[in-house]
Amino acid sequence: MSLDRPVPQDPYRKLPEVPTFALTSPDIADGQRLDKGFIHFSAGLHGGNQSPELAWSGFPDQTKSFVVSCFDPDAPTPSGFWHWTLVDLPPETTHLPRDSGAGESGLPAGAFHIRNDNGTSDYAGAAPPPGDFPHRYFFVVHAVDVSNLGVDRAASAAAVAFNLAFHTLARAIIVPEYSY
Repeated sequence: MSLDRPVPQDPYRKLPEVPTFALTSPDIADGQRLDKGFIHFSAGLHGGNQSPELAWSGFPDQTKSFVVSCFDPDAPTPSGFWHWTLVDLPPETTHLPRDSGAGESGLPAGAFHIRNDNGTSDYAGAAPPPGDFPHRYFFVVHAVDVSNLGVDRAASAAAVAFNLAFHTLARAIIVPEYSY
């Protein structure tokens, strides 16, 4: 089977424009190849399956919470692939250490992970099909105007993204790549 297809557009260009703020990481950078520590450990990839360290600043003063996500629009599906969604981070949280996506221990009170497209509630590292073009991984922090986004642990990442369309004050993005 051939995976030849056009490269999807930036998914965040489909959404209403919002202000941006600073998102930094010692682990990932725009257009740079993901290190083995951030790729999946199955399907022959043998990666570390760790979420990268992230830090953010310059978000709006009226921010009540944050949502952090990682989305691959290049997956060979009509809906892309959600690798990570972390909801209801309190506004004083401006840093996530490496491997914060491993589970909920160590997360601030009230914050929780949503099920990813692997079906687990954690970070699922990059795992594009062998031989496919480089996939982009959109690591995004959303500054949100409510302290509780109104979803629970059973929500899908798409449902979180839908709710974010109505509550995002600003958005920060880093987009590394991976292929093998």
